[in-house]
Amino acid sequence: MMFESADISMLRLLETFLKSAPQLVLQLSIMVQQNSIEPLQGLSASASLVSLAWMIASYQKVLRDSREDKMPMSYKGAVVQILWHLFTIAARAIAFALFASVFQLYFGIFIVTHWCIMTFWIIQGETDFCMSKWEEIIYNMVVGIIYIFCWFNVKEGRSRYRMCIYYVITLSENAALTVLWFLYYDRKTTSDFDALILVCVVSSSFALGIFFMFIYYCLLHPNGPMFSPRGGGCIFRQRPAPAPGSPTEAVTSPPRSLPRTTGGERDGAPGERDSCVPVFQVRPCAPPAPAARAPRTERPVIRIDLPRKKYPAWDAHFIDRRLRKTILALEYASPTTPRLQYRTPGIPQEVLEYETTV
Repeated sequence: MMFESADISMLRLLETFLKSAPQLVLQLSIMVQQNSIEPLQGLSASASLVSLAWMIASYQKVLRDSREDKMPMSYKGAVVQILWHLFTIAARAIAFALFASVFQLYFGIFIVTHWCIMTFWIIQGETDFCMSKWEEIIYNMVVGIIYIFCWFNVKEGRSRYRMCIYYVITLSENAALTVLWFLYYDRKTTSDFDALILVCVVSSSFALGIFFMFIYYCLLHPNGPMFSPRGGGCIFRQRPAPAPGSPTEAVTSPPRSLPRTTGGERDGAPGERDSCVPVFQVRPCAPPAPAARAPRTERPVIRIDLPRKKYPAWDAHFIDRRLRKTILALEYASPTTPRLQYRTPGIPQEVLEYETTV
């Protein structure tokens, strides 16, 4: 059920960004143009903002809980991640609303351009979420809409450099949109003091989001805190303790000397000396009889029509679960262990070197 929950959370995440994010920008833009906030209007905008941050943190937690190769996320980490995305999305949405209240046409051009660049960037990352190439492109286009508002990791491996590049681009865009609005906003409906407050809200909200992001990665990341000796970060990292028996643990002190033999022991009776059983004794042994070779039985082979470790992440859990059930059934029915055989890209015939003993 955990895999199904992760898939449902992914669909809810896409639905939330396709519905709530545009509504949030539209509501904020209307508030800026009217220079007033209705109670119901503010409540609706707040609910949209919280739902966006909540769904990202919820998906990350459910995804980690459903995978055996990932450490589960704590509730403290989930709360901090909600605050991280809450403030960064709020700064992004307010900057969009300010710019759209003055430059409607240029705002549309900016959104389309940013979406195209982000989609092309995601496609270049070669994600493996869907089965076919065109399905993967459509998925990347939908994820590009998420990248308009916040960061969302869609590929395995280290993401710090890609995330840093994204937030540098986001910071420069937020600054440019806010400055352009501040230079051309309507002085009749908005006072200079209110305009300065809005600029401070955008900058402080983005700074708070980055602060909670550092809190999450430095203290509450599931793989270990960055400031911990066991963490994956590079700050205050200690060298691991040497394994027992390694050259670093070689004994440098001289060995203890054995007790000297006394004169009586050295000059003992010859009979007593000769009657002692030698410590090392060579015993004659007959050559071992050749063991009869067991008849070679063919092991069952499970053929998978996909390259090894290349099937999409969307179907990885389904394939792995089916493989486990099939292997367990074959182990009970057959005296030998089954083998896995994957397809080799570029070679029409099947090659046995890709077999894996389970």
